[in-house]
Amino acid sequence: MSQRPSARIWLTLIYIFLIIFSVITLIPFFWMFSASLKENTDFFSSLFLPTGDGFLGIAWDRLTLKHFYNLFTEIGIGQAVLNSIFLASSTSVLATICSAMGGYALSKYQFGARTFITTMVLSALIIPGPLLLAPGYQLLYNLGLLNSYAGLILPHLAPAFGVFLFRQAMLNAVPGELLESARIDGAGEIRIFFTMVIPIVRPMIGAYLIITFLASWNNFITPQIVLQSPEKLPLAVAINNLKGVYAEDYGMLMAGTVISVAPMLILFLLMQKEFISGLTSGAVKG
Repeated sequence: MSQRPSARIWLTLIYIFLIIFSVITLIPFFWMFSASLKENTDFFSSLFLPTGDGFLGIAWDRLTLKHFYNLFTEIGIGQAVLNSIFLASSTSVLATICSAMGGYALSKYQFGARTFITTMVLSALIIPGPLLLAPGYQLLYNLGLLNSYAGLILPHLAPAFGVFLFRQAMLNAVPGELLESARIDGAGEIRIFFTMVIPIVRPMIGAYLIITFLASWNNFITPQIVLQSPEKLPLAVAINNLKGVYAEDYGMLMAGTVISVAPMLILFLLMQKEFISGLTSGAVKG
């Protein structure tokens, strides 16, 4: 059955608007990438690529990759990239597992302090993060975890947002009858969690992995407070340190920003289906 003309018109208009908004969204990324290829003398003289007599009116001979080369050879930003990959991967995986376990316990176990703990989790959601910097620093100092990656990873293992998110997802998605049947068959709690619960909430796990990976990758303030050794700093802090006191190498700054943004774009493109499914998994109560 063919669509009515009015329906086709509306569908065409929707696609036109989506294409326009997509182009508007991509313009900053194209500007950032083109700025990373320009010499500093061309940075303010042209909006995107430098103009000239080349193909499409672009001076291709004035484009350069030296900013990327200098970042890895002179600045040594490769170590900062590895630091960010390690911190973001470790934090996202461990935080997802711990949050899923906490949400599972609060949603499916009956124990005396369940309501109290749920209330504490909800209360923690309204506390602004900056208020926890001073007491968090004091705690890490007393535990001897300053200037260590453990001091960055351990405080983010079970965030209140993640615990509450998985609690809500498992309340609707994981049937209690399935868990009881598994217990009757002799399955232990650890086996039930990893072989039955985790596959059911897989979309939520994919979405939360992306959220926590992005948050850890872009974490800027906490590493500067916890870490003192320059070789341990993540990429976000290393890029900020490229800023000069009296002069700015804008091309190098944009090249560093491209290196920082590229892994996030690749990760989101690879896991966009899981991300969207995870965000909408709790929208319909089942």
